[in-house]
Amino acid sequence: MAQQVQDEDPTIGRLVHDATKDISTLIQKEIQLAKSELKVSVRAGGTGIGLFLAAAFLLVLAVIMLSVAIAYFINWNGDGLALHWALLIVFGFYLLVAALLVYVGVRQVKRVRAPERAIEQGKEIPKALKGKS
Repeated sequence: MAQQVQDEDPTIGRLVHDATKDISTLIQKEIQLAKSELKVSVRAGGTGIGLFLAAAFLLVLAVIMLSVAIAYFINWNGDGLALHWALLIVFGFYLLVAALLVYVGVRQVKRVRAPERAIEQGKEIPKALKGKS
């Protein structure tokens, strides 16, 4: 009877093989699930980006129309500045705004730094895996 129980018990090698196979299958299924979820998300994200681009295009057209309207407002049916000067004033205003945005953008980019704490902790990983502190 004792001999029969030992024959039915799985060996350590068999247990390790089964565990490895199960973990591999689990990881493959998780990857498949992630792919299917990403497919739906990417499709929705692509539609959203397309709508944002359409809105941005319409906004650019609106800014152009507003610029012309402001120039004509400055001209005021010929009673104000000449139309060419009015258009140059609007153009100069946009150049000033663009220069200000570039200045602020450059200052923000100069503030970007490397993730120093994460790099230091990453360097500690090989030591921790070797059992050193």
